[in-house]
Amino acid sequence: MPSTGDPRPPLPEWITDAYAILSDYTTDTDSEKREYTVPSIERERAIEILRSADELALEPEDADHAITRLIERGYFYEVDNELRVTLPSGMQ
Repeated sequence: MPSTGDPRPPLPEWITDAYAILSDYTTDTDSEKREYTVPSIERERAIEILRSADELALEPEDADHAITRLIERGYFYEVDNELRVTLPSGMQ
C-alpha cells in the first residue's frame, strides 16, 4: 500500500470504497482455509461483486478500472487472473 510520503495524489474515494468491499469479501469467505493462505478472489468475480454493490453502482468498465488502479497502487497483486490481497489484515 502507498506510504504517507507517496507524491501521487490519493485514490478517489469510490476506488478505496471498492477496495473495502473486495477486502471484506476476501476475508469473510472460507475463513478456516484462509488461516494459512493469502486472501484472494478471481478478477471476474471481483467485477461482479463491485457491480452488485449498492454503495457503488458501477458499470463493468468502471469496476475493471478500480481493480486496475488498486493493482497499480499495490493494494492487490494478480496471479493467473486471481487478485490477491497484498497485506491481509491479520498480517499487518
